[in-house]
Amino acid sequence: MNFKNIISGLLCSFLLYPQIGISQNKADQYLLVGTYTRKNSEGIYVYKFNTNTGGFSRVSVASGIKNPSFLAVSPDQKFVYAVSEIGEGAVHAYSFDKNAGTLTSLNTQSSGGADPCHVSVDKTGKWVLVGNYSGGNLSVLPVNTDGSLGKATQTINHEGKGPNAGRQEKPHVHSVNIASNNRDIFVPDLGIDKIMTYDLDAKNGKLLEGKPAFTKVADGSGPRHFTIHPNGKFAYVIQELSSTVTAFNYVLGKLTPIQTITTLAKDFKDKNKSFCADIHISPDGKFLYGSNRFVDAGNKNGIFAPNNTTDTIVMYSIDQKTGKLTYIGNEPVLGKIPRNFMITPNGKFVLVANQETDNISIFKRDTKTGKLSPTDKQIDVPVPVCLKMVSVE
Repeated sequence: MNFKNIISGLLCSFLLYPQIGISQNKADQYLLVGTYTRKNSEGIYVYKFNTNTGGFSRVSVASGIKNPSFLAVSPDQKFVYAVSEIGEGAVHAYSFDKNAGTLTSLNTQSSGGADPCHVSVDKTGKWVLVGNYSGGNLSVLPVNTDGSLGKATQTINHEGKGPNAGRQEKPHVHSVNIASNNRDIFVPDLGIDKIMTYDLDAKNGKLLEGKPAFTKVADGSGPRHFTIHPNGKFAYVIQELSSTVTAFNYVLGKLTPIQTITTLAKDFKDKNKSFCADIHISPDGKFLYGSNRFVDAGNKNGIFAPNNTTDTIVMYSIDQKTGKLTYIGNEPVLGKIPRNFMITPNGKFVLVANQETDNISIFKRDTKTGKLSPTDKQIDVPVPVCLKMVSVE
């Protein structure tokens, strides 16, 4: 046997196996789950999730916080910020140990308004932006060097109302979205049927009125969550009250509507009882997804749908040249009231947080067709609302 060949083979093995190990480790992610702390929910749950197999295991829980319904992760993934969706409105700062998968509380600050339902961190990691649903406003909070939060340096109050007397009696900020340029800020307000726009001065943490100051959507539509295409040319908003998605051309902070499409199947009945929630684009930019929640106030079992076929994830393909959407279908979520959902970073799985059935459904995603298919896996967690992923060290 040739001695040189033996040495060469050993060297190749030595180099190959670490690479395999690294590849396997990249598949592992921490899944952070924000919840409403009713029933037996304790707070923010942390799981380890394998994005190649869909396997998972529970790691830890951060308790002592009320209704951490939405989470945001800092750009360096060292800190996590959670709203406390309660009347007095608060934002909590945590450090995140990526070795142990545990959250440690740093401090808490007022959100500047009632019932905060969304939080974002700018690209510098120096500013946290929070939207207050019942307060009808948004606030900017500075991030200290240790990841903790300072008191809000700015709070902006929206004005107006919409035609839906029950849901649009005043402004209702539903999300605060930061573009990749870290300057354009888009704030859908469900109560006034506008996407408010701001310019972020990241040096001073100041929001200035955008140009234009807002983009109007259809009366009574109730814009909720918002996403920007990876190519930076298109943007999309999902509208809770009308069960629609509107697509826009996006140039220099300006949104120009190009299409509005329903999230419901043609044969869907009781369209006035379906309400959209979340919206996401696949990592490759080819497909868009949104969540539909069916609410029946007359159901004797409560306000929620009596079966699992009306709560769905809608699927669309995206025309890469025009940004327009083509309807693919609706996939039942195997649960009730899907709030947030997420697509894993590698695009292989979609995880859906079903608020009223205390489960996170796990679906395989066909990267060629965009279609979802159920797996035999689900994560049992009480009242899940928000899903975020952080890489494992």
